Amino acid sequence: MQIRKALVLGMARSGAAAARLLHARGCEVTICDVKTKEQFGGALDDLNVQGVHWRLGEDPVSLVEGMDALIVSPGVPDAHPAVARARELGVEVMGELEYAYRESMGLLLAVTGTNGKTTTCTLLGEIFKNAGRRTWVVGNIGAPYAQAVLKMRAGDVTVCEVSSFQLETVSQFHPAVAAVLNVTEDHLNRHGSMENYIALKERVFANGREGDVTVLNYDDAITRAMAARTRAKVVWFSRSGAAPSGALVREGRIVFVDEAGARAVCAVEEIGIPGPHNLENALAATAMAMAAGVPAPVVRHTLRAFQGVEHRLEFVREVDGVRYINDSKGTNVDSTLWAVRSMTAPTVIILGGSYKKADYHPLGREMARGNIAHAVLIGDTADAIEAALRDEGFTACVRAGYDFEKAVATARALAAPGGNVLLSPACASFDMFTDYEARGREFKRIVKGLESDMS
Repeated sequence: MQIRKALVLGMARSGAAAARLLHARGCEVTICDVKTKEQFGGALDDLNVQGVHWRLGEDPVSLVEGMDALIVSPGVPDAHPAVARARELGVEVMGELEYAYRESMGLLLAVTGTNGKTTTCTLLGEIFKNAGRRTWVVGNIGAPYAQAVLKMRAGDVTVCEVSSFQLETVSQFHPAVAAVLNVTEDHLNRHGSMENYIALKERVFANGREGDVTVLNYDDAITRAMAARTRAKVVWFSRSGAAPSGALVREGRIVFVDEAGARAVCAVEEIGIPGPHNLENALAATAMAMAAGVPAPVVRHTLRAFQGVEHRLEFVREVDGVRYINDSKGTNVDSTLWAVRSMTAPTVIILGGSYKKADYHPLGREMARGNIAHAVLIGDTADAIEAALRDEGFTACVRAGYDFEKAVATARALAAPGGNVLLSPACASFDMFTDYEARGREFKRIVKGLESDMS
């Protein structure tokens, strides 16, 4: 169906990009957000053109009638009254991801999962760039898919990070290569149950068919079971090496095994990003790239050269013998568990943020037996986290309230030379920051301003 009139609800990055693409395609666009024009400053000024109607700060329910499509930002839940009204009227509801896909061209690879998406997508994008392909890395990673579509050419490669929020509003979305990295408890305050969350993740390969590829983590029981529910060819990745084929670790090396036999990629110790979780990310990117025909030497070079992404176990600086590490992208328990396991020296961790209906007991068990010496607790979840940590025998907790500068100063005072201060909150950031990136940037700003006590 050709979209002639569309209402875009939510004018953050993805919504604004969708509105620009709709307008470029000749559609009459109405933009709506809870914020007013004044609250956006000049961020939307380029949309002040003929054919774009501004209805910022208005009730979107009254705007749905007469539209061909309602395009919602990921932050707009499926239960929103405007979504219900659109469905009553037979107006198609989709997200920016779905609309951008329908307007895109070239080879599409998509990555979802609870953790590791950003690192895997960034690494995969670098592999394709090193293979000489014009490549766009888009989606939940921060660069809207619709923004890239405006510049795409046939033969381009798109690597798309996909969240469960985005998958709520897809129908035709169809990557040639789709990956599910892992599934652990997250976003249950929105999705209601693990069953719903898992079903949403599976939408990334729901339209796959013969000739397509579904990449799955063999070592994760939930993702391994997904193999029975995809029509595409399954390509495994496995850190344990237990999978029969795919990207595997064998005798300290990554190998890719398929119908053509086993091809050596590189030694595990050569990978440029540290930690067991990053080994899984490297395996997933290897599986996706080689299933899409990228030669092993290109993958090898990229795995050796790639140094990771901002806000994910990112080394900031060393002050008075203490290393400061920004893992602000640790927005759920499982992600922070991986960060904790990666610490090889006594570490003070900064934990806490906004509530996501999570169980913090597994984190307490890991901290009680690992290299975590103290925890500095912040934000809405401080009470819940401290209670869970104490249940598991970890009692070295200090509170910093909602004062982020105090949290970093407290962590510094507790840290010993040769140790670490790790920001890995295990929570979303919305009680104190606009997003995890803002939280990470503030951590880096504070740390870069620390003066040595030894000078």
